[in-house]
Amino acid sequence: MLNWRCSKKGIKMAMKVYLIGSLRNPEVPKLANQIRELGFEVFDDWYAAGPEADDKWRDYEKGRGHSFKEALKGYAAKHVFQFDRKHLDECDIAVLQMPAGKSGHLELGVHLGKGKRGYILVDDPERWDVMYLFATGVFDDFNELKAELKKLKKEAK
Repeated sequence: MLNWRCSKKGIKMAMKVYLIGSLRNPEVPKLANQIRELGFEVFDDWYAAGPEADDKWRDYEKGRGHSFKEALKGYAAKHVFQFDRKHLDECDIAVLQMPAGKSGHLELGVHLGKGKRGYILVDDPERWDVMYLFATGVFDDFNELKAELKKLKKEAK
């Protein structure tokens, strides 16, 4: 059974949803707001880096003569990773909004591997994948996801 989160002061707080998606997907903030309207805390601040964040990091590191492996050891990579990881670790629920890339799928996998609930919102995928069965649920429209989130909220009371 899900529980409401408690702050350090013992104050009951809303369950936290980590919204996973693509930096290039303009629908991410819209979905985040829809989930907030249901009374959940939503972490989507990673989106603020902008659609070219990964490309700019790559170009910067290549300009310094670094390989991908070397770049992963740099301060920028470690900082961004720790920022996202902290919030992923804190969340109760994860929602992967498609389309998303490798990073998003890794984040969902880590979350699910901790025994937490993780959902995928995908509308008529270009490629079908049976491994989506690892997810707690797969939905093809927001109303289905909304019904599931409302159910979880009710169970947590």
